[in-house]
Amino acid sequence: MKQIEGGVTAAKGFQAAGAEAAIKYQNRKDMALVYSEAPCKVAGTFTTNLVKAAPVQWDKQLVDNSPFVQAVVVNSGIANACTGKQGMDCCKTEAECAGKLLGVPAEAVLVASTGVIGMQIPVDRITAGIEKLVSVKSDTLEAGHDAARAIMTTDTVPKEIAVQVEIGGKTVTIGGMCKGSGMIHPNMCTMLGFITTDINISKELLQKALSADVVDSFNMISVDGDTSTNDTLLVLANGLAGNDEITKEGSDYDSFCQALNFITTYLARKMAGDGEGATALFECKVIGAATKQDARTLARSVICSSLSKAAIFGHDANFGRFLCALGYSGAEFDPENVDLYFQSENGKIHIYSAGNALDYSEEEATKVLSAPEVTILADMHMGTFEATAWGCDLSYDYVKINADYRS
Repeated sequence: MKQIEGGVTAAKGFQAAGAEAAIKYQNRKDMALVYSEAPCKVAGTFTTNLVKAAPVQWDKQLVDNSPFVQAVVVNSGIANACTGKQGMDCCKTEAECAGKLLGVPAEAVLVASTGVIGMQIPVDRITAGIEKLVSVKSDTLEAGHDAARAIMTTDTVPKEIAVQVEIGGKTVTIGGMCKGSGMIHPNMCTMLGFITTDINISKELLQKALSADVVDSFNMISVDGDTSTNDTLLVLANGLAGNDEITKEGSDYDSFCQALNFITTYLARKMAGDGEGATALFECKVIGAATKQDARTLARSVICSSLSKAAIFGHDANFGRFLCALGYSGAEFDPENVDLYFQSENGKIHIYSAGNALDYSEEEATKVLSAPEVTILADMHMGTFEATAWGCDLSYDYVKINADYRS
């Protein structure tokens, strides 16, 4: 497997576009299109929040029931959540408009939205935006980049990646883009994400691969503890790589899963590091746990802790905050048998062992915690399982951004 330049247009047969539609924002691209020249198998995972946005409801129906999909229309600025029948009618209008212009059934058009909850999308603007998108769609890397920028809200950078892997004697390409900066919390995949691939694989195995993958990628990130109403992760596979269809588990399926995990882990870390107001990516790696689930639970507890996040922001070696978060996680362990380390590109320091603080240098610990990516490593000495979770520090700017979000 090798990483290549690009995102959702990297795989064969995929085109994309970004356009300005003034849905809410002014003077910036706020709509995106992803389109496949060939019909696609589709898999998806969605928010576990009981309050589900209209696009989530629309897409769940298509993922479960549509024989194929061929396009995704995305807008930023307005979430189309808590919008009742009018919100669902908007999804239908979007799909019908895009389907007519692209020459595909409305049931082959997925939709996604991100932004302010409770506002209605101006239908005339979104249909005009779809017309713009269809007229400029392209298979270029720049078109994919435009789409990645257009789906941003409070994100500070676009997030995209592509890889190639040899499967069944053919070169298979997988590309992806996502957005996510606030209202990010483990409970599905906590964002909007779109992955395109030219692999030939059955719908059943595509869904199985995605559902298994998010457990250790997108479900292991948190920015602020809020699970969004709009979380959507979609994978479209058009089969144009020409490999024999993957219909059972084996080496080809495993190769695809490894490449998919590389994509999702990369995007998940990018989202965590770009959390609203963040100055650092905050990683917790738990090793030596009694079970895999314990490892996940412990790691997530640390990166979700507001006090731990504040300590990372202040570069403060207050190890008690991390131990406290481990202790209330719900996983069983012996506090007297835990080793705690801080590590980053600035070094690694052993902080706590056998129930006591070690004789470490506060100056050295602050240096380690001052890097743009910081890891808290906890060895539980309970077993052989491990897991990693990703978050960000908690800065003053997080409150400023969210206090003024609608204005």
